[in-house]
Amino acid sequence: MRETRVLEFEPFRLDLGAERLWRDAQAVQLTAKAFAVLRYLVMHAGHLITRDELFEAVWALPAVSEAALTVCIGEIRRALGDAAQTPQFLETVRGRGYRFCAPVRVLAQSPGLSMSGPPPVAVPRPKLLVGREAEMAQLQRWWVQVRQGTRQVGFVTGEAGIGKTTLVDAFVAQVAATAPVWIGRGQCIEHYGASEAYLPLLEALGHVGRGPEGARLVELLRQQAPSWLLQMPSLVSEEVYETLHRRVDGMTRTRMLRELAEAVEVLTTEQPLVLVLEDLHWSDAATLDWIAYVARRRQAAQLMVIGIYRSMEARVHRHPVYPITQDLLLHDQGVEVVVGYLPVADVITYLAQRFEALSLPVGLAEMLHRRTNGNPLFLVTVIDELVRQGVVREGPKGWELYGGLEAVAGWVPERLQQLIERQGEQLTSEEQRLLEVASVAGVEFATAIVAAGLGGDVDAVEERCASLAHREQFLRAAGTDVWPDGTITARYGFRHALYQEVFYAHVPASRRARWHGQMGARLEAGYGEKAQTIAAALAEHFVQGRETTRAVPYLQCAGDQAMQRSAYQEAIRHLTRALALLPTLPETPERLQQELEIHLTLGPAWMAGKGYTTPEVVATYTRALALGQQHGTLPQRFAVLRVLRRVHTGRAEMPQAQAVGDALLTLAQQCNTAAYLLEAHMGVGTTWLHMGRLERARHHLETALTFYNTAEHRHHAVLYGHEPGVACLAQLSRLLWFQGYPDQARRRSQEALALAQAVAHPYSLDFALLHANWLAHYLRAVQPLQAQTETTMRLAQEAGLGIANATLLRGWALVMQGQGTEGIAQLHQGMARQQALGEALPQPYYAALLAEAYQQLGQPEAGVSSVEDALTAVYTHGHHFYTAELHRLQGLLILQAPGSHPTSEPARRDDPAQRLAQRVEACLCQALEVARGQQAKSLELRAAMSLTRLWQQQDKLAEARELLAPLYGWFTEGFDTADLQEAKALLDELGG
Repeated sequence: MRETRVLEFEPFRLDLGAERLWRDAQAVQLTAKAFAVLRYLVMHAGHLITRDELFEAVWALPAVSEAALTVCIGEIRRALGDAAQTPQFLETVRGRGYRFCAPVRVLAQSPGLSMSGPPPVAVPRPKLLVGREAEMAQLQRWWVQVRQGTRQVGFVTGEAGIGKTTLVDAFVAQVAATAPVWIGRGQCIEHYGASEAYLPLLEALGHVGRGPEGARLVELLRQQAPSWLLQMPSLVSEEVYETLHRRVDGMTRTRMLRELAEAVEVLTTEQPLVLVLEDLHWSDAATLDWIAYVARRRQAAQLMVIGIYRSMEARVHRHPVYPITQDLLLHDQGVEVVVGYLPVADVITYLAQRFEALSLPVGLAEMLHRRTNGNPLFLVTVIDELVRQGVVREGPKGWELYGGLEAVAGWVPERLQQLIERQGEQLTSEEQRLLEVASVAGVEFATAIVAAGLGGDVDAVEERCASLAHREQFLRAAGTDVWPDGTITARYGFRHALYQEVFYAHVPASRRARWHGQMGARLEAGYGEKAQTIAAALAEHFVQGRETTRAVPYLQCAGDQAMQRSAYQEAIRHLTRALALLPTLPETPERLQQELEIHLTLGPAWMAGKGYTTPEVVATYTRALALGQQHGTLPQRFAVLRVLRRVHTGRAEMPQAQAVGDALLTLAQQCNTAAYLLEAHMGVGTTWLHMGRLERARHHLETALTFYNTAEHRHHAVLYGHEPGVACLAQLSRLLWFQGYPDQARRRSQEALALAQAVAHPYSLDFALLHANWLAHYLRAVQPLQAQTETTMRLAQEAGLGIANATLLRGWALVMQGQGTEGIAQLHQGMARQQALGEALPQPYYAALLAEAYQQLGQPEAGVSSVEDALTAVYTHGHHFYTAELHRLQGLLILQAPGSHPTSEPARRDDPAQRLAQRVEACLCQALEVARGQQAKSLELRAAMSLTRLWQQQDKLAEARELLAPLYGWFTEGFDTADLQEAKALLDELGG
């Protein structure tokens, strides 16, 4: 039976049958949902009604945004003339729900009361998608591919206000209505989004994780991508969070990229996943890295990533989103929809659908198109304003244009900004101030933050925001936030970023600063002990608020967090910003200590992002050393010296590396702890190895191993970027080969590889593989070397590490197997990559590789040039570990040159061939002398064999046997190696 009761709460009557609210004889308009909420509350007057109960009673959907209820409550209060602070009808029970507090009585319906008055005029604002059939069809084609298991990474581009988000919203709504699907949305934020690593991805994942089936995502992330779940503590309990923190040790950038990519692939075996990432023209670099990584994977996945961005703005500001997307499109790893202007025909269609009649003059569409250029946002905004001002209004015959086309032509401004400003001028002063403060908070904001800027009541701010959102003026509801201190605050966002930009431009700089400071303080108080979880946001507020003392620690914290996510560009941005602010503070010991700490975090960021030998790394650690000597703790001074030694070694600045290494060892001995002694001896041993002082190097490396304990020191992989046991064993493998112990070298190499695999640290495994490849080259194990380098390159690419070293060695192996063209190309490619890193240390060794390749290909002139450049470098800088081999190769290449024919005939005056032979012999003797001085028996054997071959051609057989036989007799192992087998064969030829 139809409800006929009338409920009275003076001066209002609620007619349940007609679903109308009356104030005396005046009808009060309410939307259907607001009426339903009011009806439920009035029928349960005096009782606390929770938000969940209202959702179930009115929406019958548990997953509706809480902002929908907030909007309804605000509408009801405005209709009743009620105030949240002093309620007469509707009381808010903070954090729980609502209570209708006025007395209510049931009336019989009065026959004399008219229930049919004319409703107030409403502004029709349907959500229409007009003229986007081709774009929607393209999205649907992508979706078909996704359902077939082919991932789609697509980009929807166009200028501001063109309708990109509206198009994607309509598509997502269609998808969600036709099939079970996970949908996650994330948005980049202009104020600090570019510095918050993975911000839109984390927001999108959080959106899915808090949804109806979020538990499945959380469990999958816990298993497959713990490093990501660790960034979203609100989705897990404290116990699970602590477990994850212990488990995620040694997180790298590539690990984060791979973890989420693999988790998504597993997730989409159950049902498709759509990730919508908005405003990528403000994106952080880390998010773009993940998009590119996912786009390039070929594994099957029902995954659709839709990135929305303003292409022109990205190009003008040189944002990396544009070149990255263009590269993906070029390689068929991404797809694109470009959203353009609407033609006149679509404007006509929009007007017909919006106003449900064609009584408007035909010329209106053409005029609107001419003045708005077919920009959808501009078009809709203009029409809204025409309706609000009564230029277009409903009459007896339908919607009509009053004043003719001339009225429109003289009114519509040329620029959208002017129109937005005009609309803003029609708001109350309180609403204008609210939107100005909100624009400082960002494109999306919490009402509690805006209230802090206004210095007003949160409920009043929420009501004004709800009113604007309900009227579809400037704002839209965006859910709620719950802060750690228990604050429950509504979230709103500007309906378009252009609205936020216009209001922000009108705020004076001094006022912006004050509001930022107030917002930062409120946000900091709301998060309390967990304030560091939003360090980037707080840093931005305090920087803009000119509160440097509060800004710097949060910038430092944001840099630390970015490093934990392996987001090095973001870390550099935060930390350099902090360093730029520090000089504005008084120079106290505390400030200098803070500067030192920032440099110690910034150094690894520069190294990870650009390599160990860049000027930025040198400058950072040079300054850190100066600060550490005056204000640093012993661990800080040790950390600086450890890295500086490595930097100087990488730059082939061997005297500086030796001096810093000595200081490092002295400091470790003063401290006398195993961890410091381990690192110091390893560092000093490495420097001596590269200087060619093999015995000293061996002493320090083997001493380092006496301090090493796997359980105690494996965390060094995270602290210092390498696992020390792996590093010592790998370098000993090279050293032992140089000293003439091939079998021991191979055993140490195998131990290093086994340990690297056990600790599962990507860089350490790459380090062990690199040294195994070097050893294979020394041993002239050509085919195994090619296979090893290909494995190294594959693993390095998966881990996001460099492949220059492996490329060079693979190129050498190819040349030695007759694939000269490809091999030389890879050698040059690897050399170019190596030089781009700025590391001078390995370049002479790789010049020797290139020279060997040219020798194999019969191009001695090119080989001689390569060797001579390398010899100049080693005698300039002092990194002599491969000097003997360079001299030997120089002699062989000279001998290979045209016209070189050494003979046993007596020398004739001015004989070019004889002078050439003497030059060759001088080079080989120099190689022999250097190797003997280093006690590098393997290099000495090679030099001796080359000299023996020369003397054999000159019939100096006795001298040749006398040189080679005792040297071969010194060796006690490695008789299966190419060098020793060749030496044995040569002695047999000599009859020795």
